[in-house]
Amino acid sequence: MRAFKPLVLASLIPFSIGLAQAPTSELRERLAQVNVARGQADLAIARTSQALARIVKDWPDTAPTGLNAQQGPPVAWQDKDPADSLYRRARAALNRAQYGSAASLFRDIRLKYVRSAYAADAYYWEAYANFRRGGTEALRAALEALQQQHKQFPAAATTADARNLEGRIHSVLARQGDEVSAESVVRTAEDAAKPEAAETGPARASRAARVTRSTGRGGSCHEDDNDMRVAALNALLQMDADRAIPILKKVLARRDEGSECLRRKAVFLVSQHETSETETILLSAARSDPDEEVRQQAVFWLSQTGSDRAVAALDSILRSSSDVELQKKAVFALAQMNKPRAHQIIREFAERGGANDDVQEQAIFWLGQEGSTEDAEFLRTLYKRLKSERVKEKVLFSLSQMEGKGTSKWLVDIASDPTESIEMRKKALFWAGQSGTSLPELFGLYDRLNNREMREQLIFVYSQRSEKAAVDRLIQIAKTEKDPELRKKALFWLSQSGDPRVAELLQEILEKP
Repeated sequence: MRAFKPLVLASLIPFSIGLAQAPTSELRERLAQVNVARGQADLAIARTSQALARIVKDWPDTAPTGLNAQQGPPVAWQDKDPADSLYRRARAALNRAQYGSAASLFRDIRLKYVRSAYAADAYYWEAYANFRRGGTEALRAALEALQQQHKQFPAAATTADARNLEGRIHSVLARQGDEVSAESVVRTAEDAAKPEAAETGPARASRAARVTRSTGRGGSCHEDDNDMRVAALNALLQMDADRAIPILKKVLARRDEGSECLRRKAVFLVSQHETSETETILLSAARSDPDEEVRQQAVFWLSQTGSDRAVAALDSILRSSSDVELQKKAVFALAQMNKPRAHQIIREFAERGGANDDVQEQAIFWLGQEGSTEDAEFLRTLYKRLKSERVKEKVLFSLSQMEGKGTSKWLVDIASDPTESIEMRKKALFWAGQSGTSLPELFGLYDRLNNREMREQLIFVYSQRSEKAAVDRLIQIAKTEKDPELRKKALFWLSQSGDPRVAELLQEILEKP
């Protein structure tokens, strides 16, 4: 007993220290619970993605405009400027979303203080405030202010943002039937299909202004230009889809540097307008676009069309693509489609020989989320045919999520099977404990399994259960188990339980001679 007391004293170490100093095997098994959280996170991501699929179609017209619009007007910097106090009031009004007052105050700055340091950008902020007010009259007033800024202050710091805002205002007015704005939208949309060297009109002017002022945003994604063009493309789609779709196809065919961000948004726009070409365009982007994000977004939006053609397209990607990430997205997309054929494709891939482990794991995960009795039987049968222990472990996890499908008994059978590797038996035991296997059944295993590693795992499994009976069993092991190593394990996990009886047990052991 004296030789055992150091183990008891060690068990009195606070939990945070005790866990950090836990033997590697216990720590590894405890961290195995992370798999549960990862699985739940995957499901949450899936549900979030489904919600994103319902994005309001006119998002480009309601999003903030340009870098400056996201940050708001800069803090006043010319305290001796005659327009300084007026600028402060205008800025405060805009920040409080008092757009009518803000527009009027910024207009006063440019009209009354033409030589002020604030005058050049006041045109833009007046226009932005009117844009946020909305309504035909306010939008036209905003356009007038932007046109005046271009004439009076062509090198203003907000010039690129102004070009962007102008394009967005035209998009809104065009959808309201304004002929002049409709013509501007068509020109901007058509310009989006041209490589950078062939740009004309607003896009070229915006790019020139951006280069001149050096925003320092880095990379090759010119968000100012892209937002303006996406707004135009979206407006054209809502006005005349037959005219817009060919332009979007040309946008997706661009391969010049810096066009990838525009192509990503074009994929979204295509997906939001169901035509006879929608699936074909998305499939082409998924297969051939050089940008990984474009390919993956195309696969996701294919799933949201919900058509039989989309299912066939995703099946084609899953079968023919060598891009692992794209295959994983295809599995995810199929899992979101409530179609028997989509579900069958996932099953077929899950049992395909030579499939990439990562993708196969994804397929098995989503089958587990489906939770049907047929899927549970399929996974149990699949388990015996698999060679990769990593993939087999994913089957164990997926089945543990399927309550009431005979899973608990099956997991216990795997844990008891001496022909299985010790690691797989331990994993099965862990997930059996997590999936609600009754404590009496788990207690019975302790006597039947003579292997020390399996008994260590059972002690760990008991420690993860919240029932009082689990603590009782650990106390019994700590008191009566003949193997001192197993008693040590029981004491370690008891010390983490917070049960008041554990302190009494430790004191009892320490007081014995």
